Amino acid sequence: MSPKLSPSPFARARTAVIKVGSAVLTTASGEIDTAILRGLCGSFAGLVRGKHSPIVVTSGAVASGRSALGIPASRKLTIAEKQALAAVGQSRIMRLYSDIFAEHGIVVGQMLLTHGDMEDRRRYLNTGYTLSHLLRLGCLPIINENDTTTVDELKFGDNDGLAALVAVGMQAEALVLLSDVDGLYDSNPKSNPGAKLIERVERLTPALIEQMCPPPGPDVTVGSGGMRSKLAAARLATTQGVCVAIANGRQPGKLEHIFTGDFRGTYFPAQPRRHSSWRHWILSKRSAAGRRLHIDEGARNALLKNNKSLLPAGISRVEGNFDAGDVAEIVDSSGRVLGRGIVNYNAEELERIAGHRSSEIEAILGSKSYDEAIHRDNLALM
Repeated sequence: MSPKLSPSPFARARTAVIKVGSAVLTTASGEIDTAILRGLCGSFAGLVRGKHSPIVVTSGAVASGRSALGIPASRKLTIAEKQALAAVGQSRIMRLYSDIFAEHGIVVGQMLLTHGDMEDRRRYLNTGYTLSHLLRLGCLPIINENDTTTVDELKFGDNDGLAALVAVGMQAEALVLLSDVDGLYDSNPKSNPGAKLIERVERLTPALIEQMCPPPGPDVTVGSGGMRSKLAAARLATTQGVCVAIANGRQPGKLEHIFTGDFRGTYFPAQPRRHSSWRHWILSKRSAAGRRLHIDEGARNALLKNNKSLLPAGISRVEGNFDAGDVAEIVDSSGRVLGRGIVNYNAEELERIAGHRSSEIEAILGSKSYDEAIHRDNLALM
C-alpha cells in the first residue's frame, strides 16, 4: 500500500525542495552511482517542464572525493579528512550535475551553505534573494552544505535540516526527502522483517519523534539517527505550511509517483503556518542555546495571554553571555522554554536592570535605548 493523495499537494506545488541523500547517490563500494543520478536529473527536468520550480539539496561531495582519491568506503575518516575529500569531490559532483542537466537544456547554479549562513539574518535573506533570482533566470539551484568548513557539531544532519530551512525560507509548498529507505516504519525494518511502513503522519510532534527514533543506545530497536534527522526536518517544514514526503530515491520514477500523489513512502501533510518568516528565523537559531532569560509568572502571562513585550521587570535571572541584537531563549519559572527573542540589551546590562521598572533603566545604566528587554515584534513564542 502507498499514500494516494487526490488532489496531490505535490502536484500543486510551485516551488519544491528535493533533498537527495548520499545513500541515494552512492553504490555499495562508495562511488557515485551515475545511473541513479541520471535518472534523478531526468525526473528534475520533468518537474521543470511541468512548470514546477525544483530546488535540489544534494549530498555526495565526500563520496565523490573518496572515489577520486581511491579511499575505500569502509575506512573511517577524521573531520579534517572529510573536509579535504569534500573539497576534492564537490567540484566533481557539480560537474556531473552540470553535464547531465545540460543534456536537458537546463543550466544549474551551485550554492554552498553553512549553519552560519542561516543564523545570520543578512546572509539568510541574501540566500533567499539569490535562490529567487536563480529561479527567475530559469536556472536549477543545487545546494550542498559547505563540508569543507563545517564542523560536526554545526552540521545540519545529512542535509535534511538544511533542506527544511531552505523550504521554509523560500516558502516552498513541498519538501521531498529521498533516501535509501521507503519511509518511516513502526519498527526497525533491518532487525524486524515484519516492520510496517507508516504511510501518513497527520501531526509530527516532538514526543512522536522521541517514540519512533529514541537517542542511540544499546537497547534501541526503533528508528535510527538518519530517520531522526528526517523527522526533525519534516516537523520543521510541516509546522511552517510545507507538505513533506520521505521515500526511496533509488527506485526509478519515484519523484514522478510522489508528484502524482500515488507513491510508496510516508506523507506528512502541511500544518497551518505558525509564524512569519521573521519569527521562524528567530526560532531556528541554534546559537540561542545557553542564552536564557528566566521570567516570573506575571511576565509569562503578559507574553502568552496578552501578546506583550518582555520588560526588564519580569526577568528574574539572566543566563549566558550575549550582546544586544542576539537571540536568547525565554524560560518560565518551571524551566519550560516559551520561545525566543532578539534582546535589546547585553547580558551584563540585563542582569543589572532585571526586576526593575523601565523608568529606572536610565538611572541604572546611565542611558536608556529601549523600554523593553525584548520587543513583541522580535519575539517568537513556541
